[in-house]
Amino acid sequence: MVLPEELAVSHPDTALPISLRRGSEIPLAVQLADALRDAAATGHLRGGDRLPSTRALAGRLGVSRTVTSAAYEQLHAEGWIAGRHGSGTYVTTSPPADRPTDDTIPGEVREQEILLELTPGVPWAEGLDKSAWRRAWRAAADSAPTTRENRAGLPDYRAAIAEHLLRHRGLAVGTDSVLATGGTTAAVVELAVAVLAPGEVVAVEEPGYQRAVQSFRRAGLQVVGVPVDGEGLRPDLVPAGVRAVYCSPAHQYPMGSRMSASRRVDLVGRARAEGMLLIEDDYDGELRFDVAPLPLLAALAPDVVVHLGTTSKILTPALGVGWMVAPPSVTAAVLEYRDRSGTRPSPAGQRVTIELARAGDLGRHLRKLRRELFQRRSMLSTALTAAGVPLLGDDAGAHLVVPFDSAETELARLAAAEKRGIRLDGLARHFAGTPTAYGAAIGYAGCSREALDGALDILVDLLRREPEHKSPVG
Repeated sequence: MVLPEELAVSHPDTALPISLRRGSEIPLAVQLADALRDAAATGHLRGGDRLPSTRALAGRLGVSRTVTSAAYEQLHAEGWIAGRHGSGTYVTTSPPADRPTDDTIPGEVREQEILLELTPGVPWAEGLDKSAWRRAWRAAADSAPTTRENRAGLPDYRAAIAEHLLRHRGLAVGTDSVLATGGTTAAVVELAVAVLAPGEVVAVEEPGYQRAVQSFRRAGLQVVGVPVDGEGLRPDLVPAGVRAVYCSPAHQYPMGSRMSASRRVDLVGRARAEGMLLIEDDYDGELRFDVAPLPLLAALAPDVVVHLGTTSKILTPALGVGWMVAPPSVTAAVLEYRDRSGTRPSPAGQRVTIELARAGDLGRHLRKLRRELFQRRSMLSTALTAAGVPLLGDDAGAHLVVPFDSAETELARLAAAEKRGIRLDGLARHFAGTPTAYGAAIGYAGCSREALDGALDILVDLLRREPEHKSPVG
């Protein structure tokens, strides 16, 4: 049998690529055993997956059955696979311990050694009432399977979101004005593809949400950064000729500021005068502790604003749903795109959200969440302020910012935190262009309060002192 230099097969049941090299000094049976073993060790093959017969695999690979039989015999002896009489060969559910590997960067703390993940964007999922969570899923499962795809979202979900927006964000909209989405980033992708045209210019906050930035760029849009300060995005620095402005007015990400009322009025005025579309990302607008939030941009100017929200920060990303409230022309374009592309948001996540809202559990969880995050923020800010550590950001959301004076300081302190078992997020990576501000964004929702309290002394020590190995000046 004449073999090509490299053979590859994709198992139709597992989509598993296997490559064998004829010119290698390693026997083909050993190569095949290694490939299957690595696939099981890395999770490409999982316990219970059925493997093709030795005859079938030999035919797909173009090798003799002797090769595949030898490979299976070796894996069977090692405990990676097992045969079932009259059924076939399966990957075992409990393979032997993984072969020792060490792919960590020198000096890096292994994942299992991380004491605490204090990065923004992680919700307080452990605070979800487990009984309410199970009850919502059971009730959602009682719904009859749908036979027609609803591109706009389930009517009951859209009604629940309309009620949520009225109660918690002060935005009065009808059910027909709400579209279900797959979350904020998914909604941005739809807007970039369905509403905006390649080559058009989108202004974004600098620093800002980089997943949105990348979504715009991949759609062929030009992205320009607009500076933010203690009052949010600066409308006076938005360039002329911009087609859309993406911003987070209620709680700027990642700096944590709130867009002032005067800037909101100025931004809306420019949008109407110049034909701009304002994309308002209200990713955690429900989480304000000090005062009532300012009116949404969508409440001020529903004719030029697309309002985006998500369940990811107030509940859990596991639901995979959010919402969009937009002018009719935008809604129509998004629905047309969904018709053409065959995409739609998750009905399962919508149904669970419906049940949480219907039983009152969503409202109860939000009240509990606000109390918990307020206490955590107070605990963290009190400790840091007492140590003389400066802080940025309003009393809102689930993260705060400690500014640094340079990129070197940011790198040094994040590395020092990693060595102490705490993972923080730096500001530099949140810039679409050249970074002009540095610091640590500290999330305080994704861990237990006890763990956060236990890490306070380490955080204070890390953030108030000069970084180690500071480069000499001059």
